[in-house]
Amino acid sequence: MFYRENGQFKTSYRADSQIFPIRQDQIAVALLLLIAIVGVPLFASEYLFRAILIPFLILSLAAVGLNVLVGYCGQISLGTGAFMAVGAYAAYNFHVRIEGMPLIASLLLGGLCSTLVGVLFGIPSLRIKGLYLAVATLAAQFFCDWAFLRIKWFTHDSPSGNVSVSGLQLMGYSIDSPVQKYLFCLGFVLVFALLTKNLVRSAIGREWMAMRDMDVAAAVIGIRPVYAKLSAFAVSSFIVGVAGALWGFVHLSSWEPAAFSIDRSFQLLFMVIIGGLGSVMGSFFGAAFIIILPIMLGQIPHWFGLPIQTETASHLEFMIFGALIVFFLIVEPHGIARLWSTAKEKLRLWPFPH
Repeated sequence: MFYRENGQFKTSYRADSQIFPIRQDQIAVALLLLIAIVGVPLFASEYLFRAILIPFLILSLAAVGLNVLVGYCGQISLGTGAFMAVGAYAAYNFHVRIEGMPLIASLLLGGLCSTLVGVLFGIPSLRIKGLYLAVATLAAQFFCDWAFLRIKWFTHDSPSGNVSVSGLQLMGYSIDSPVQKYLFCLGFVLVFALLTKNLVRSAIGREWMAMRDMDVAAAVIGIRPVYAKLSAFAVSSFIVGVAGALWGFVHLSSWEPAAFSIDRSFQLLFMVIIGGLGSVMGSFFGAAFIIILPIMLGQIPHWFGLPIQTETASHLEFMIFGALIVFFLIVEPHGIARLWSTAKEKLRLWPFPH
């Protein structure tokens, strides 16, 4: 009975079309933000920040960017790891080659460079789609892996191909501790998630969804496929590029091209599929599922005191993880976000059956 809209009247279009139209949702989101901003920095351990929270935030941001392209516009991409790498290496070059470059400016410029590369490899989407487009974006992954491994300019002439960033500062304040890195990433995630949510609710977002549902019908009613598809690639690549820069600067601090391999692309695609296509919140659900579940599976044998060797536990983790993904996709192919929305609808009608 606590999740009802009784007495909550909408007297304007703005009130009816807001992101959280129900007061209970607004209170829940405010409490969640309060916990994330105040509670977590006070009580979380250093291991929790480094192993779970910071990777969760950055990969959630990358999943939001990929969801723009795959979930809202319907364009399959297997080159997300490449766009993350472009953002990371471009931000690194801006940071080390230009004296006094602000940290946020380096990250955003890295996302801008990723946008240019994403639009370039998104041009084939104007003529091909489906599996053929997936292969075209996969070519971007292999090309970027080769470029960052062989062309020494991208790594600032590093002989090993390994680059590192240290002494991060924001407006004169150092970002060294796990709490500071967590809050820095959280700020980026909140801003980009809000911008993305508003963007997909706008006219361009409706154009993306029209192209996803039926591109021929969308073109008939006046939507320009060139603008819709390339804008989706641009926005997606920009967000993914910023996430890649955060992954390199904040989480890794020192990385090589293998940090953005094709495994990263598949990981992000699984996040979007499991969390829910066409849902910003689903990106966070998918990231939590992908990051937290393997850690829990690795700890279960220790909780029950089972004498399992490390190699066996590693293989069992992959087997159980894969089985759970397949099972979940069969039970609910629309992702965790669909389960969440269904539960909310049932709460709004409970205890009535209709």
